[in-house]
Amino acid sequence: QVQLVESGGGLVQAGGSLRLSCAASGSILRINFMGWYRQALGKERELVAGVISDGRTNYADSVKGRFTISRDKAKNTVYLQMNLLKPEDTAVYYCNVALYELGFSTPRTYWGQGTQVTVSS
Repeated sequence: QVQLVESGGGLVQAGGSLRLSCAASGSILRINFMGWYRQALGKERELVAGVISDGRTNYADSVKGRFTISRDKAKNTVYLQMNLLKPEDTAVYYCNVALYELGFSTPRTYWGQGTQVTVSS
């Protein structure tokens, strides 16, 4: 089994910053992808940022230049540094990890429990 533990959400004023973290633990053989999705009230879940095993990253257009995703391979942890936050960034943010797990021959996907980010105007 694999567990994901998220932290770092909260309430911040527009223009402020927050840093999210997500640590994966358990029977992990190799991580292919680590990323962050978000879901605002009444909207569909969307990809915010992701990083694949070779270090390449991708971002939603709405966060480019403001958010930075990074990964600590040794700790199986992914971070999302969010700067210049806007009210429209308000959402529940979910960590997503795709990995190879001991005992399974195909990649498996796990989701974090979600952390609320609220940006006030």
